[in-house]
This record gives sequence, structure tokens and C-alpha cells, in this order.
Amino acid sequence: MSDKISVIVPVYNSINCLERCVKSICAQTYEHLEILLIDDGSTDGTDRLCERLASEDDRIRTHHKKNGGASSARNVGIRLSSGEYLGFVDSDDYIEPDMYGMMMKAMQERPQDVVQISRDEVDENGGRLPDVCAPPDTLRFCTAEEFLRELLAHRGDCSFCTKLVRRGLFEKHGFPEGVLNEDFSLLVDMLQEIEGITILPQQCYHVVCRQESTTRRKTRDSFSRVFLDIVDNADKVQELADRSYPALREYAIRFNLYQRLDYLLHVPIPQMRGDNSFYCRVKSYLRAHVRDTVRNPYLTRKNKIYLLLLTAAPRTVRQLHAMVRHPV
Repeated sequence: MSDKISVIVPVYNSINCLERCVKSICAQTYEHLEILLIDDGSTDGTDRLCERLASEDDRIRTHHKKNGGASSARNVGIRLSSGEYLGFVDSDDYIEPDMYGMMMKAMQERPQDVVQISRDEVDENGGRLPDVCAPPDTLRFCTAEEFLRELLAHRGDCSFCTKLVRRGLFEKHGFPEGVLNEDFSLLVDMLQEIEGITILPQQCYHVVCRQESTTRRKTRDSFSRVFLDIVDNADKVQELADRSYPALREYAIRFNLYQRLDYLLHVPIPQMRGDNSFYCRVKSYLRAHVRDTVRNPYLTRKNKIYLLLLTAAPRTVRQLHAMVRHPV
């Protein structure tokens, strides 16, 4: 168990991509691992595919459960795992053969709780997309405060799919269920308990950007709850910065303003009403932080203009914005 890695894959209706994902894990040069496929109530035959894949490699274990979301599936996987180190791979994605070997080498060379590999983004045909998180030029150790600063500047990677984590960190923590932006929330909790994170520059984790997305709106009036959760998490990290990282105060305020800007640019206009308490809460924060909007050195000029306009007349600005983007 001392050097065993448990790789947890939450699975839901992944019939077209799961096999590539699992095969890339099975092909790891680091062989002392187990692979847990947690079927989260699939309805498209993915449950049977999980069983077939398990029959082809004795390192694979499957578990079927009622649908409860990716966090629920990950938490079940954590409870069922037997490794000292935990990794997570989303069923859409795939990894390079030497990924876990390099991460374990870094973990052993500098005993620590979390190691991160770099990632890239590809389309469904494998075409390279612009980097969401730019990798460092060389191996880099970030203290917990430095890593939090990168997250607040939208330069860091909060995904647990790019992390190898010592299982002891999960003794007191789990993925929050019933919400989105859950990786960010959990990582912020864990950062308070660790010295820092080693980041490897190799882009060994491939995020596949599919047409379907939890943040993509299906109709004009539909709205993913991720835009609510990012605001709640911004408040959470603001409290943390005020309490434990005073040097990050302006970064935290910038993050909070930016997340509210993201919310206001996506909330459907019909929901921008006085009886929408969340919307009113977002407005109140912006109006209380006009001076911070103007003075914050980490907001771009464009950010500031949008924030000031939306602070003054959010519904009107959104209506004009919609007319410009979608003229009648």
C-alpha cells in the first residue's frame, strides 16, 4: 500500500470516450496502481462497458451506484480505494503513459502531500486548443500562499485530475456534493493544511473539450448553477485571505469582483429581478466595492469598464449587450 496509487474515474454515460480514458491509465509505466470505475447510474450501456474493461485488466474494479453527480462518485471511489496516493481522471479525458511515474518520482524526491502535472486542452478530434493553465518552464514548488495567489489571479489549476494526493488529506475532507466548482472549494480547504504543491511542466493530462458542457446553456433562459457556486467560493476565499493571507487581499477582491462579473454576464435577463436574492446580493457587493473596482491593480481596464457599467445599471447593460451580440 505504501506506494500504491488509486486512480478514481467517475463515470456517467461515457460510452463513446471511456475506453480511451481507461486504456490510457492501464498503459501507465508506473504499474503499482488500481483503477476504480465508479458508474454513477449510467443509462447508455456504460455500466456494461465498465464490466468488460474490468474483465480485461485485474487492476480495474467497478462499482455501480445511483446517480448523484461526479463529486458523489469520487467520494465513493475514495472510500473504496486502497492506495496511499489518490489520482482522479475524468472519463472524457486521457493521460500520457509516464504521467503517474513522473508524479510519484516528484512525490518521493520531496516528501509532500500534493504533486501537480501540467495539462493541455484538445477538441474531440485531438486538435490542440489554447492553454487554459500555462505550464511552468521547469519544475516549480509553490508554497500554499503562492498557489492560492495563482488561483486568485486565474492562472492556477484547481483541478484534482492533474493532482496526485496523499490519501491522508482526505481523512477530513471530501468533494462537496450537489454543487459545481467543487475542485476549487476542496483545494482551498486543503491548501490550509499543506506546505505547498510541486508543479511539473510536462503536459501529460489531456482535457477533452466536448460540445456538451455543464456550463453551456441549452436555451436562452437556462442557467448553470456553476455561476452561483463560483460567487459562493469567491466569498469563501475572501474570508480566508482576510483571516490568513493579508498579502493576498487585493488578489482576493479582484477574484471576487471577477466572479461576480462572470455571473452578471451569464445570468438570464429575466432572472435579473428584485425578488432574486442571489442577484441582489451580487449587486450589493459591487456597489459596496466601487472604489476597489477602480483601484484594484489586478483588474484589466476592460474588466473595470464592464464592472462599473454593470454596477450602475446591470439589467440595462445586459439588454444592450444582447442587442449588440444578437441584433434583431
